[in-house]
Amino acid sequence: MRISVAEAPAGGVTIVKLAGELGVDTAAELAMAIEELLDRPTNRIVIDLALLGFCDSIGLSTFVDAHRRCAAEGGYLALAAPSPFIHKLLGVVGLTRQVPAYATVASACAGGDEGRLR
Repeated sequence: MRISVAEAPAGGVTIVKLAGELGVDTAAELAMAIEELLDRPTNRIVIDLALLGFCDSIGLSTFVDAHRRCAAEGGYLALAAPSPFIHKLLGVVGLTRQVPAYATVASACAGGDEGRLR
C-alpha cells in the first residue's frame, strides 16, 4: 500500500491518499501515519480512498480508531471517494454510521451533508 499526505488548498484539512490494499499487513502503516499527523497540530483528516482496491476488517478498524482519536482532539476524520466495492463494504459493515464518508474529497473537506454517502 502507498500512503501520501497533502494539505488541502483551503480549510486546514490534511488529505491522506491510500493506494493498493489496506489489511492486516499494512494497517499499522496507516495507523502510524495518522498518529504522526495527530502529534502535529492536525486533527482534521480526510482519507482519499479512490485508489484503494481492498480493505479488510483490520483496515476498517484502523479507520474507526483514527476517527475516535481525531474526535478526541476536537477534529474529525472523514472518508472520501470510495470505489463502488469499498463503498458497498463500508455500508455492509455499517461503518458510514460511525465515520462520515463522502462521494468526493472536496465534499469531505467541506463537511456537512452535501455529497455524504449513506
